[in-house]
Amino acid sequence: MYYLSVKKHFEAAHFLRGYKGKCENLHGHRYEVALKIKTGELDECGMGADFSLLKTRLNEVLQSYDHTCLNDLTPFDNINPSAENIAKDIYDKLKTVINKKGVELWGVEVWESPDSSVLYQPD
Repeated sequence: MYYLSVKKHFEAAHFLRGYKGKCENLHGHRYEVALKIKTGELDECGMGADFSLLKTRLNEVLQSYDHTCLNDLTPFDNINPSAENIAKDIYDKLKTVINKKGVELWGVEVWESPDSSVLYQPD
């Protein structure tokens, strides 16, 4: 089994409310996301699989978070947009994209700071 990682980042805010409940400042909240993918299938060049669709979908998901207040987005409007909740939401949105034989979305890891990461894996 081979484990691959696809990394991206986005910047967002939460609980930084200013005038009339709007987020005034988005700095200081840069997240990095790593998808953990496992595959047992290799092609004739030794490559795992074509993950261009997954990368495109990941970019679409993260674009909806980027430069916004997470508390204004579903499902974070009713819960704390912690790294754990962000990782689960990304996993749930991407799970439907992974349907190739031999390829599995194994987990989503989210860093809110360089020293602190959370890995979400479903039970």
